[in-house]
Amino acid sequence: MSTSPAPDSPGAEHPPPTPAQLRAAAETFALLASPVRLHLMWLITHGSYDVSTLATHAGISIATVSQHLAKLRLAGLIAARRDGRRTLYAVEDPHVITLIGQIFDHIAPDGSLAPDPPR
Repeated sequence: MSTSPAPDSPGAEHPPPTPAQLRAAAETFALLASPVRLHLMWLITHGSYDVSTLATHAGISIATVSQHLAKLRLAGLIAARRDGRRTLYAVEDPHVITLIGQIFDHIAPDGSLAPDPPR
């Protein structure tokens, strides 16, 4: 008996995710479930910023931004680099940039799902 998906089944082009992949994906989505962290990720996918600039754009305190950035950095979603006395945060993984972009491409400004998501 074959364990491969049928040619027309959902997983025909890709192997099914492993338990470790499912766990890591769920943890990543849980981390991004915070509106503040999602806003910071959106900002950082559009450029490298320091904590103060992110706090200003997000409308929250520097301490709060720092706490969220620490979690995102530990998860490997963002990177930090020194620029003189400042630390700049950036998203270097093109998959993460695509994921964040697609989230907002699929949601209308009123918060509803876009009626005709881009292909």
